Amino acid sequence: MNYLFTSESVSEGHPDKVADQISDAILDEFLRQDRRAKVACETFCSTGLVVVGGEVRSDDAYVDIQDVVRRVIDRIGYNKAEYMFDSNSCGVLSAIHEQSGDINRGVERENPEEQGAGDQGIMFGYACRDTEDYMPLPLALSHLALRILADIRREAASPMPYLRPDAKAQFTIEYDDATHKPLRIHTMVLSTQHDEFDTDEKMHARITRDVREVLIPRIKAQLPAETAALFDADLILHVNPTGKFVIGGPAGDTGLTGRKIIVDTYGGRGAHGGGAFSGKDPSKVDRSGAYAARYIAKNLVAAGVADEMLIQVSYAIGVAKPLSIYANSYGTARAGLSDSQIAARIGELFDLRPAKIVEKFGLDNPIYEPTAAYGHMGRKPFTRKVKLRRGGREEEREVRFFAWEELDAVPAIRAAFGI
Repeated sequence: MNYLFTSESVSEGHPDKVADQISDAILDEFLRQDRRAKVACETFCSTGLVVVGGEVRSDDAYVDIQDVVRRVIDRIGYNKAEYMFDSNSCGVLSAIHEQSGDINRGVERENPEEQGAGDQGIMFGYACRDTEDYMPLPLALSHLALRILADIRREAASPMPYLRPDAKAQFTIEYDDATHKPLRIHTMVLSTQHDEFDTDEKMHARITRDVREVLIPRIKAQLPAETAALFDADLILHVNPTGKFVIGGPAGDTGLTGRKIIVDTYGGRGAHGGGAFSGKDPSKVDRSGAYAARYIAKNLVAAGVADEMLIQVSYAIGVAKPLSIYANSYGTARAGLSDSQIAARIGELFDLRPAKIVEKFGLDNPIYEPTAAYGHMGRKPFTRKVKLRRGGREEEREVRFFAWEELDAVPAIRAAFGI
């Protein structure tokens, strides 16, 4: 028997993702001016309104919240009054206050390397061989479909000129029960916000045709040949199943930071510790610990230790070293290796103190806004020059983005495991 597994993603214009991007853009502005800033920023979006709240501690940074909020909303594409959520006219309320000293005393240390975790909690990292990026295929396809749809929306002569920013995608993959390898794409669901049409029938026919003739060919063109071949004639396709999707974004549903944590990670494969990422500075191990766990899981799979890997780390607030490290290879570990042996060697190979995680991946830089849509994991690492204002001086520096996706630990892992 084969089995089916499904994951979904949402576009940058989805109300929850609008909130995530605003929170991370505000975090970036604080880190641009003060790499030691402590930020926990939450955003609420509704019809014509954005409310930003949270706790911040910084000696040097000043952030124009209104300016950041409107810039992000405009970039996403909410810049028309008819959307009922417009970057130029929406209200912006700020309720940001200073971080509790009780939290700060658990984080700051005289020796920066002994910085305590910003909270207790459990974090997971996961990797598998479904894709070249070691991500589950249903989620990878859902992210890819929506990134391409956003690119189509922004084209000057778009073949889908009716597109609006809000959208959701969902893919169901049929897997081989014995090998757990993807066999075919069973079902694709796409719901996209759109302009008004003359009739609902014209709307549904046009969008369905364009998904088949424009979107799916572009998705296949960006996939390896073996994965593209999983699209077959038996694909079940559902496009805008409700029949109409004109009212969307924050006008159609409220958006909240941290409400799409499964979209942010592995689409329901593996596990999630429960903590959200966006709007949190890297002293919060909800974020930095999850990035480190993904890095370890991905490098272990890439090194050949296992074909599938789940890593858990746990922390206590104010304590630097993790309380526990857990590994689960789902029975795919290299012969002679137990999961407990893998977990023990992880503790020897990787320094999982929060300060060392921040140092390793450059997490005290303004790198977070790009993470807040289309997933924090499985992204291509890149380097970009960013403008910083440190110590009252402007400077431009090369900064790494998505560094936790790099595979630079593979040689050390192979040496440690004798591969």
